[in-house]
Amino acid sequence: MKRLLYVDDDPVMLEELSRHIRENFPGIEILTCQDPIKALSLINNSLDLLMIDLEMPAVDGKKLLMYATSLGLDKKKIIIISGRDADYLHEAIPMGFCLCVLNKHDASQKAVLDMVLAAMEKK
Repeated sequence: MKRLLYVDDDPVMLEELSRHIRENFPGIEILTCQDPIKALSLINNSLDLLMIDLEMPAVDGKKLLMYATSLGLDKKKIIIISGRDADYLHEAIPMGFCLCVLNKHDASQKAVLDMVLAAMEKK
């Protein structure tokens, strides 16, 4: 079974997106964490995917991204999500820093996430 850690300080989004993944991708074990500080201890190389909200208190998504890659987690296994528009996201997280950046409220962006999850589940 593939392992995904999803870190987001928004409890509603955390529940909504994790429920969607559980219902549609049964081959993926999803771990969730609302507290980015607690997430530090959950990040390791055994993860198949790390999804991080960009804007969180104390430790933001960019810092978690840097922490994860410093531990050796492949940046191609990290997705940054945010409520911000695509232009802002691509400026904040330049291409190549992670697998992709997605707007978590945009339906077409959720379709991209579903494609990534389906590919991950099949590997």
